[in-house]
Amino acid sequence: MGSTLVCQCLVQKNVTVLNLDKITYAGHRLSIAHLRSNKRHTLVEGDIANPILVKRLLSDFRPQAIVHMAAETHVDRSIEDPSVFATTNVLGSCVLLEQTTRYWRQLSGEESQNFRFLHVSTDEVYGSAGQEEVFDERSLLRPNSPYAASKASAEYFVRAFIKTFDLPAIVVNPSNNYGPRQHPEKLIPKMIVAAVRGKPLTLYGDGMHQRNWLHVSDCCRALLSALIYGDRGDSFTLGGNRSMPNLQVVEMICDVVDSSLNDGKMRRSLITRVSDRLGHDRRYAISSERLMVATGWYPQISLEAGLRETVEWYLKHPDWVEQSK
Repeated sequence: MGSTLVCQCLVQKNVTVLNLDKITYAGHRLSIAHLRSNKRHTLVEGDIANPILVKRLLSDFRPQAIVHMAAETHVDRSIEDPSVFATTNVLGSCVLLEQTTRYWRQLSGEESQNFRFLHVSTDEVYGSAGQEEVFDERSLLRPNSPYAASKASAEYFVRAFIKTFDLPAIVVNPSNNYGPRQHPEKLIPKMIVAAVRGKPLTLYGDGMHQRNWLHVSDCCRALLSALIYGDRGDSFTLGGNRSMPNLQVVEMICDVVDSSLNDGKMRRSLITRVSDRLGHDRRYAISSERLMVATGWYPQISLEAGLRETVEWYLKHPDWVEQSK
């Protein structure tokens, strides 16, 4: 998501981007290799939980806006090691909020008035949706996994800084993203890579867990729309307006890979069930109505078209996949 957002920002010729990234296992320098010669993009390898570094970067770069999407995001890893998620997602967010507030308070005039802090949360903070339930900005936070709990905690800190310090912050809760350059631990790229290699495509439980899929390009356009049109305290839920069982998504991936490779193999036969994950939310469904009305944004990429594009990207970038291990 970060590399896509940076690229969309740099399309605007008057925008300069400072990219603070810890470059963990999920980060990949190849994702932004094409930006090395771009003088309007600066990559700083560092941790948002480092207050000295964050303070210095704010002072030197003097940003007009901050988009906070730095996070540990994989639910399985959060079950194995919850403290890592608390450190980055909660403590790191708190440090960034504190240093941002101090920076913003010393701004004046239009600089102060126009400054925005955009916090990228997740729909997982709402827990599992009921059969007919659709999450929106009024939904209660009911996190079930350590990952979701860490993101909900960070979101509460953002709301506290808005209320206590009047920080001009905005919160967006996107649904499941997919697209090029996503780490292969995530469902869609994981299944693409396995299908291409002829490996088992392992699905948790009965495969009927529903997710709302949003192409990363659509998501980042929405984030920038919220940043431009949003105001202090605004909250937007964000989805692709289509929920689908994981099994059906994986079957679609198999069909696209079969068509792309045209090798006569039927990859649906590789789909394998495994024991369900602990605390696995059954269903996510989320509305983008408020964001669409407020900003004019709408998703442009269908799941079918997005999956075809994504499969083709992974087929064309085997070196990227190999280095992501």
